[in-house]
Amino acid sequence: MTAVASVTKLAERYCQEFSGSERLFREARGLFPAGVTHDARMMEPFPIYIERAKGSKKWDVDGHELIDYFVGHGALLLGHSPDDIVSAVQHQMACGTHYGSCHRLELEWGMLVRQLIPSAERIRFTSSGTEATLMALRLCRIFTGKPKFLKFQGHFHGWHDYVAVGSDYPYDSPTVLGVPDAVTALCVCVPPNDLNRVEDALRADPEIGAVILEPTGGHWGTVPIRGDFLRGLRELCDRWNRLLIFDEVITGFRISPGGAQAYYGVMPDLTSLAKILAGGLPGGCLAGREDILSYLEPRPGRPKMRHPGTYNANPLSAAAGVACLKRIATGEPCRAANEAGRMLRNQLNQMFESQGYPWVAYGDFSMIKVLPSYHGERPRPEAGDNDGLIPANGDLQILDGPKPSAMVTALRQGMLLHGVDWWGCAGMTSCEHTPADVERTVRAMDAAIAAMQAEGIA
Repeated sequence: MTAVASVTKLAERYCQEFSGSERLFREARGLFPAGVTHDARMMEPFPIYIERAKGSKKWDVDGHELIDYFVGHGALLLGHSPDDIVSAVQHQMACGTHYGSCHRLELEWGMLVRQLIPSAERIRFTSSGTEATLMALRLCRIFTGKPKFLKFQGHFHGWHDYVAVGSDYPYDSPTVLGVPDAVTALCVCVPPNDLNRVEDALRADPEIGAVILEPTGGHWGTVPIRGDFLRGLRELCDRWNRLLIFDEVITGFRISPGGAQAYYGVMPDLTSLAKILAGGLPGGCLAGREDILSYLEPRPGRPKMRHPGTYNANPLSAAAGVACLKRIATGEPCRAANEAGRMLRNQLNQMFESQGYPWVAYGDFSMIKVLPSYHGERPRPEAGDNDGLIPANGDLQILDGPKPSAMVTALRQGMLLHGVDWWGCAGMTSCEHTPADVERTVRAMDAAIAAMQAEGIA
């Protein structure tokens, strides 16, 4: 990238370096609300525009090479454009993109899901994770006859109306813009990592039929959840006769080939999956108990839940998913991504300490979070994939509450100026992230924070 005097402000340098993206964004603002097609892509003063991607890298319209920690919003455990997935999709494209019929690939894809995911007695494909959690809740209402469900503050389960309560700050608000009160009233939302609050809610409200959660913590582990809590939650659901749903849209096939349920040995009743499931293409599914998913079948004297979906198990997504899950089944992609995540957390913390920055890196498996304005104990370097220190005693408001927008913007700009696309205060690794990528990322974070401090931002 062009050398610019260190006295130049981050925002000015960013606008100079990424002028091609700025031109495209001016067009986009007249076409899309806020100029973007996903809320997470909003950025001041404009987002970057990407031309191509391979492995752990992507290249923008101005020619910058960037180490990528968005990894397709978590979908790309194998990195960008893996040769085997590209080949599988190219072959399928020539055979057909949408048959409007059943096909062999959907069988192979479903069998791989059942092989890897312990709870997958039966499977129904969808087009997204949002659709999978929507189906899970509807089936639970049919199966239990109970209209309500319990979720946790800070946990995200897609953008449909039923799960919008408590997903984002302020977590204790019972209202969500655009969602009728009659719908939000069906959701009981409690703080994470508190089994007593869960039991109190289940005891108090017999209309709760199910409990849903991200099994490693809301917003992919911003407030980490670990095995003891999951085992306790399974026991509570059994004791109170409620269904347990694991939303493994991000954790499925990422933390282990069988997701969080296989890693921790906790069996949910239903599991929502997407992202890695389809190898980077659109696709999701609901997997779980046969007796629950049987409500999708026409049976004499029994109600049937209708479920259409134009792109369910479409051949292109199935081809990508089969190629991806075959690699996942070896266990190597999960191991490599987790190792890269652990290495990055450790090296960031070493850098923060040596430079005297009041920041900390934490997280589990291949997920990395950074927290500014932190003065507490740091995770120990020898911590494994999921036993590191959780900062701030797991306080939801501190860990997952809003951060100063100027600081988040400046960090993103600073990282991009040094060749790293970092997701706000977080990132995910793929199996393609190398030790050299990690070292370059740590240097970028150091330079970004130093520039922010020079401007009085951090």
